[in-house]
Amino acid sequence: MDQKWDGIERRKSLRKTAEAMVANLSPEQLRAKPVEMLLHELLVHKIELEMQFDELQRIDVALTTARDRYRALYDFAPIGYLVIDSAEQIDEINLTGAALLGIPQGSSLKPHFSKFVAAAHRERWSGQFRNMMDLVASEQLALELEMTRSDGSQFIAHLNCRHRELVGAQVLLISITEIGKS
Repeated sequence: MDQKWDGIERRKSLRKTAEAMVANLSPEQLRAKPVEMLLHELLVHKIELEMQFDELQRIDVALTTARDRYRALYDFAPIGYLVIDSAEQIDEINLTGAALLGIPQGSSLKPHFSKFVAAAHRERWSGQFRNMMDLVASEQLALELEMTRSDGSQFIAHLNCRHRELVGAQVLLISITEIGKS
């Protein structure tokens, strides 16, 4: 509600500024004819739009800068981060997670996370995954699993898992850390 109110106030402010700019162009505003009044309104609207466009460009630059900064923090974090969809496919993975699991950088493939769980731990993981997808979003699960990289080497991993709804889809957010060798 506050954002809507701020937007209304911002538009009113832009309009006042635009009218002040146009008022300097036509000092005989009170004696204006209908065509001149229409021209005045069009000029005010044009200036408003130009000001809004400038504001949007400034916001776009700020958002792009923030996105790039947080993407770098995400990709180069010392632990792996993954987003797994309800079908257990890896939707998103940071560079650390990709290196940990042996997934090539920039791979467009969406492998199933269970492919990286060692065979002896897959049933346990499958049960935990189903339980996590049924949990309330605020609940978190920590567990240790034996994992298998794409090259076949194995390691012990600590996983922190949290169920979330992102953009209307049910996902599992996972942080993964290697804690030992198998």
